Amino acid sequence: MEQIYKWLSDRTHQALLSVLAGGLLFRIVSACYLYPGFDEAYYYVYTLYPNLSYFDHPLLVALTTGLGVWLTGAVNQFTIRIGTLGLYTGSLILVYLTGARLFSRQAGFLAVVLTSIIPFFVVGFGILTLPDSPLMFFWTAALYVAAIEFFPQAGLADAPPPYRPSYRLALLGMLVGLACLGKYHGFILGVSLIGFCLTSPRHRIVFWSPWTGASLGLFGLTLAPLVQWNAQHDWISFTFQSARTVPSDRGFNLLDVLLVFLMYVAYLFPTIGFPLWWASWKALWSKRLRSVTGELGQKQDLLLWISLPLMVGFTLMGGYKQVLPSWPMPGFWSATLLLGHQASIWQQQSPRGVRRWLRGSAIAACSLALFGLSHVAFGIVQKPGNYALGGGFWAPKDDPSVQLLDVVQIRQRFAASPQLMAALEAADFMFTNRYFVGGQLAMALVPLAHKPMTTFDTDLRGFAYWSKPDEWVGKDGLYLTTELFQDGEDLMQKYGDYFDTIQKVADVPLQRGGSITAVVTVYQAQHLRKPYPRPYGNS
Repeated sequence: MEQIYKWLSDRTHQALLSVLAGGLLFRIVSACYLYPGFDEAYYYVYTLYPNLSYFDHPLLVALTTGLGVWLTGAVNQFTIRIGTLGLYTGSLILVYLTGARLFSRQAGFLAVVLTSIIPFFVVGFGILTLPDSPLMFFWTAALYVAAIEFFPQAGLADAPPPYRPSYRLALLGMLVGLACLGKYHGFILGVSLIGFCLTSPRHRIVFWSPWTGASLGLFGLTLAPLVQWNAQHDWISFTFQSARTVPSDRGFNLLDVLLVFLMYVAYLFPTIGFPLWWASWKALWSKRLRSVTGELGQKQDLLLWISLPLMVGFTLMGGYKQVLPSWPMPGFWSATLLLGHQASIWQQQSPRGVRRWLRGSAIAACSLALFGLSHVAFGIVQKPGNYALGGGFWAPKDDPSVQLLDVVQIRQRFAASPQLMAALEAADFMFTNRYFVGGQLAMALVPLAHKPMTTFDTDLRGFAYWSKPDEWVGKDGLYLTTELFQDGEDLMQKYGDYFDTIQKVADVPLQRGGSITAVVTVYQAQHLRKPYPRPYGNS
């Protein structure tokens, strides 16, 4: 008890708890009001089909998405995010512990403040249920264990003792494996750690240690579910993910590299994004000029190996193909420890300047986030809209936020309509024309009738492995889509040859701020004559 009181009486720890509690409260409120995104709803379907792995991601996202649903029995945007809310808080604690171990408690605290401000981290890692959430938890856990393993003494020692490999290497292998079960970026983490040991004379001894063998063994054992599922399904996950990095035919364009660089800075928030790049390049350049040596240089090397390959690699990749904003973010996440260390030095020189920088960034980022959340939930700039500021100015047809469907409202509309419920009960299965719409509508309707959902399209993602091609031949389906994603498709041309009849049941209008912002269209499709063709998953 005395130790707890002593820990709580420390001003840095008090400030840390305030940041953690305030950030968690903000994320809980956001998770309650932000409608589920395309990917989130799709990952909910993962929870309906528990397996060792999935077509486009390993298994941990199914567990984090399903945690809140299984605990509460409710399916909504908040319950599918409960796992993410907890994991992100754990990730922030690990950031603090890692920064304190490598540099100082103040550096660790400032790194937590930075990761609590950066909009992409807060939303992409801390609110939405995505594979990035378990990835970043185990990524940061691995980084913390690596910090203890490779630098046994906390803080910055002038003359560090010789490195001796320990049992923590085995734990590190397991944590890297768990990061891989979150997202395939975990493999890059493992390669980066190997690269650090290869280039650090003090740590090369690791390659002759029996603990390294144990680490590789635990890494392989942890990956067994991923490997087994893929071995049974023609290694489709690795084929799919590797194909996304293949250069396109457009060639390499330096202007695109610059645009991708600026895009990442915007996602990180400019007042933090630019300093983050600067701190990373400063650490790299200092090492090259040998102005930073000894243990501090080695610690910076560890972080550079884990951050720069992703930061630079995906920025350059943007010169020849489209890259997703989430791809380099684990690298930027690791680099916040470098910026946290640099900020602790700045704080000694100008505490007021650092305080203004972080406070101003937090206020601006939080204000923009709240404005965006308020619009998604209530339509505060929508025209027309009951909650629109100044009468609004953005028509729903031009507003991409209406693509986020209110799944609870859809469920309520179906439950209140005898006609729709009768059609739902009569159907043997449901299907859509886009896999992500299938996720949204599965969230809305599976809790009502527990009917299987699938997709009849060229891009089936995991839906191809949750059923067999001929499973519903001779049975009746319920076709659901939205006006937005009909894209002028001729319904009969696309599906007419596969069913005896297709008849419209009803339109289900969805409202936000008192105005209709989206419409779900429902059709009865009688008697599936033949399997809909699939590009994969036919066996």
